[in-house]
Amino acid sequence: MLDLARMRALHAVGVHGSVGGAAQALGYTPSAISQQISKLERETGTTLLERQGRGIALTDAARLLVRAAGEMLSLAEQAEVALEERRGRPAGRLNLAAFPSAARGLMPGVLARLTAEHPDLDLRMSEVDPHLSIGLVARGEVDLALAHDWDIAPMPAPEGVRRLAVGDDVCDVLLPAGHPLTARSALVREDLAGARWICQPPGSVCHDWLHTTLRAVGQEPDVAYYVAEYHTQVALAAKGLGIVLLPRLGRGTLPDGVTLRPLEPAPTRRLFAVWRQGVSRRPAITVALRALREAPCPPMSEPAGSM
Repeated sequence: MLDLARMRALHAVGVHGSVGGAAQALGYTPSAISQQISKLERETGTTLLERQGRGIALTDAARLLVRAAGEMLSLAEQAEVALEERRGRPAGRLNLAAFPSAARGLMPGVLARLTAEHPDLDLRMSEVDPHLSIGLVARGEVDLALAHDWDIAPMPAPEGVRRLAVGDDVCDVLLPAGHPLTARSALVREDLAGARWICQPPGSVCHDWLHTTLRAVGQEPDVAYYVAEYHTQVALAAKGLGIVLLPRLGRGTLPDGVTLRPLEPAPTRRLFAVWRQGVSRRPAITVALRALREAPCPPMSEPAGSM
């Protein structure tokens, strides 16, 4: 009888291409994954991993087992869903993922509500960028993820993954005190020509939105500082080093010396939850989706002028 935990370890190596990647995804050490693979090799009497340069490669036998492991894990998931349905209440572990500003601005309230209302739920959450979290859901490493895309850059969901809109997050322009644009009550995109920007690094959704949007009005954004964390962006802007496009979700209190102005039309991030089709009937998924939809989203009203 093949051991499911060892098959899961091999499946993760096949999906992520390395022992280290599998360990990170499953929350184990690389040595623990290697031990599981070694035991599976002894159990099957088959070599599963081969050295290839500085890395490893799956043997033909291993690739066969990886496919079988995927089917086994899917069946195990269906059994878990059926058991939870039979209990009639949310129970067991629910692995969640959320992008950073949602993890700060939205998820604390959601997690607190779920914990209070459903004591049999074992909630776990990881902070994950949205372009990575959907893949984690599709591979079964996360049960439910809160992700986002932009109004002009929709993020497709892969086959077998469902998505549900849970709200919108409007973005405003943050200006250093004394910046000429603070004299205006609202801005349009053409007003931003020639500005120095503080922006998230290439490859992020926010970075792509900024470049795509400004190029559409004949501008090439001058990004002086590539910074992933919004709080760091705010700190740089407060020192007069550039302007920032700042989402309201998780924004918190801004320091003195910076001013917010709305941008028209308003840049909007769409928040959505994603989960695998196969666990749609699981009570834990149902209550988590309800909590996300009922959670207060950032205010849609015009922001205060100076903060």
